[in-house]
Amino acid sequence: MAALRQVEDSIDAAWTAFCAQSQVTPGTAEARELAEVVLQDTSEFDWRVVDAALGRLICSDCGSSLGSGDTTCARCNQANGFRFAARETDRPGVPPGNEHAIRVSSAVARTRHRYSPRARAGYELILPDLLEGALPTTAQAQRGKDLINRLTDDELEHLRALERSPHT
Repeated sequence: MAALRQVEDSIDAAWTAFCAQSQVTPGTAEARELAEVVLQDTSEFDWRVVDAALGRLICSDCGSSLGSGDTTCARCNQANGFRFAARETDRPGVPPGNEHAIRVSSAVARTRHRYSPRARAGYELILPDLLEGALPTTAQAQRGKDLINRLTDDELEHLRALERSPHT
């Protein structure tokens, strides 16, 4: 998914810039320590920096990237929750809340196994529009959810756009 790649690239760029600002070389032991510092108080940092820090640490309980392990991993659940305490600043020219929607949608798309097929479909479908600066109205979001709820799990896994749904 091109939109997910775009988000991944923005997360990597945020981490690279943060490391440069902190005078730390990415990929080093110092960078790992910096990631641990970020997670001590995620509210002090942009969500992309926090997501990057999570991706650079390994969960000592399950061995996954921290915050991305199975939902039965308490340590990953806690770290995933910390993800949502980070700062989010809307880009100029987008509706308020767009950045939050990007963060949530990308978190779901990046850790698909942690969410239901219906949640994945909804967030993954809207991500490209969010990156372009859109933000659905409540009515639009409810209509999309209604359409998604009509699909089987198999249909959800193959869904690429609501217009292609056999139930629209």
